Amino acid sequence: MEELYRFFAIIIQMGHDQCDCLKDYWSKEEQYFTPFYSKTMVRDRFFHILRFLHFENIDNPPNHDDPHYDRLWKIRNIFDTLNNKFYKLYNPTEHLAVNEVIVLFKGRVIFQQYIPKKHKRYDIKIYKLCDALSYTYDMSVYLGKQQLLATQEMSATHGIVLELPRRVEGLGHKLYMDSYFSSSAPFDDLSGRKINFCGTVCDDRRGMPKDISSRAIKARKGDIITRVRGNQSIVHWKDKHVSVFSQICILLQWKAISATNLALQSNLV
Repeated sequence: MEELYRFFAIIIQMGHDQCDCLKDYWSKEEQYFTPFYSKTMVRDRFFHILRFLHFENIDNPPNHDDPHYDRLWKIRNIFDTLNNKFYKLYNPTEHLAVNEVIVLFKGRVIFQQYIPKKHKRYDIKIYKLCDALSYTYDMSVYLGKQQLLATQEMSATHGIVLELPRRVEGLGHKLYMDSYFSSSAPFDDLSGRKINFCGTVCDDRRGMPKDISSRAIKARKGDIITRVRGNQSIVHWKDKHVSVFSQICILLQWKAISATNLALQSNLV
């Protein structure tokens, strides 16, 4: 048991010391040398434990043909434990953001992503709910088609937008997101759960007013057009980015902005 404590102490420390590969942590080269790792555990012993470490009984795996088969079953318990700790130990700020995070991974899993135009070409995609202080309050791993979230009436991104903020329902938080997640479909659901909504949106998304699309509007750069339906507001301005779909009417001009940056600039609302 003491050896496992030392093993996980190394894992935690690796999160603070970034090296190109695992072997570099035990390197004696001047630019890499950190005595903590060699004093805590021999390198070959660390790799031996890492190779055979499991959090579930792999001799009795779940049925792959089960429609509710969980592709993350090998680490599901420890993953959910982390999420529960994030929830219990912190009260998030008023302004939250939903966004995706790319984690470099070169192993072999069926839900691995390959994005040739990015620096991290082989990766795993994680959806996160973070507050304005960059604290991760909840997260979900992209496991392929997100078959457990999508239905005939609901898209996978719609399901993610409803799943991540489930622990702050009824508290009046403001949720920000970019055009990948934002659409009119989840707006009514979030409003019914007392979660405010704001984000950039593509004007060709289903449910968007047709008279506010780029083809229908003949405007000059800098012109602003708004549409209001109940407590929903759509702000369109002629620029590289076109629309903001919001329950909170805001007018901001920017060249490029992410959902997290929008949450951090929320003092302008």
